[in-house]
Amino acid sequence: MKKSITLLLFLITTAIFSQETTTKFSLQEAIDYALENNRTAKNAVRDIRAAELQKWETTATGLPQLSASVDYQNWLKQQVTLLPAELTGGAPGTFVPVTFSTKQNTAATATLTQKLFDGSYLVGLQSAKVYLEISKNAKEKTDLEVRKAVINAYGNVLLAEESIAVLTRNITVLEKNIFEITKIFENGLEEEESVEQLQITLSGVESQLKNTERLKKLAYQMFNITLGLDVNTDSILTQNLEGLANYNSVLSLLDVEENVENTIDFKIAANDKVSKELLLKLEKSKSLPTLDAFINGGYTAYNEKFHFANTNQKWFGSSLFGVSLNIPLFSSGMRSASTQRAKVNLEKAQDDLTETQQQLKLQIASAKSDYQFAMEDYTNKKDNLNLAERIEQKNQIKFFEGISSSFDLRQAQTQLYTAQQELLQAMLNVINTKAELETVLNEIPKN
Repeated sequence: MKKSITLLLFLITTAIFSQETTTKFSLQEAIDYALENNRTAKNAVRDIRAAELQKWETTATGLPQLSASVDYQNWLKQQVTLLPAELTGGAPGTFVPVTFSTKQNTAATATLTQKLFDGSYLVGLQSAKVYLEISKNAKEKTDLEVRKAVINAYGNVLLAEESIAVLTRNITVLEKNIFEITKIFENGLEEEESVEQLQITLSGVESQLKNTERLKKLAYQMFNITLGLDVNTDSILTQNLEGLANYNSVLSLLDVEENVENTIDFKIAANDKVSKELLLKLEKSKSLPTLDAFINGGYTAYNEKFHFANTNQKWFGSSLFGVSLNIPLFSSGMRSASTQRAKVNLEKAQDDLTETQQQLKLQIASAKSDYQFAMEDYTNKKDNLNLAERIEQKNQIKFFEGISSSFDLRQAQTQLYTAQQELLQAMLNVINTKAELETVLNEIPKN
């Protein structure tokens, strides 16, 4: 019983410790975790491993190949050959049936082959290297996209959290206002419409809060999926939206040199062009001769019964060395058509590379513009919120002093609530547009 209790306490402690250490994330910790555990990122690593194995598989086809075989034959009814009877003293024109083999035989052989020259093999070696490079570039592209997805998911969770906090504060203020204006109305110093106006505002904010709480749950689930966690994991984010927005407001990023050749999309397009060049070389190599060498050796035994395991069984050895030269001469235009098709695909890849280069220049310019606007808009929205808060405070004072109407107060409150949400969205836009620009530029800060 003591051992069972001790084991149970150990498991509970381990589970609690594991939960505490694996579900709290700063943004960088979330990115690092996702790059290791995101399912798409893990598959990209597997693709690299598969490419490495493919490279060796291709290389091995040009190395010596050794194979062995063991054959056993048992004639259920032996084959008969007819010989002229005069060979055995018989009458001319007649034949004698004879069998030339024993009823059973077995043979064991081993063959060593070596490719001496094959143009397609040389192209295959180059293609395997390119395929590995393509897989590595695909992994880099995947990591960039996973990083951006984590940043977006992290920001969406913080947006939901901050929105809930703001809406909760607004509800508290509205409930206080309604309580106060109700007392004034009950004393006959205010119209019922004023109470109703504030109740309409409160109802709208409460509805928005409920919707945001539902969105918060979905945001956490998307965050967990992006990191490679179970969808219902109780994750905790340790940073706040405003802090991340300020940290990601980096003007120097707008001055980064636009080196299109360093972007991952350009590298992928360049890889496609190289692969099309190799396919063209492969088609051309099919018109070259191939040369292979081989050597084999084996032993064969014959018997009327299955006595091949006996020590007195005779085995007859044989060996052979040879060279095989295969020269393609005529293919009815098939090789020519394949080569021309490969040329067309190469021309398409060259144009695609140029198009990718131009598109990337446009994407970089657009991403810089979006990022600059996001930072400017963030500053503008902060100023707007300060103004909206002052306007709302003045209208509250005027309203309770009987200077302004409830409609004016409601309008000022609505303007404030809009400014609050716009500021939160502006913070998120700064974070997301910076991630987009870094992804396009392939400029990831070193942490």
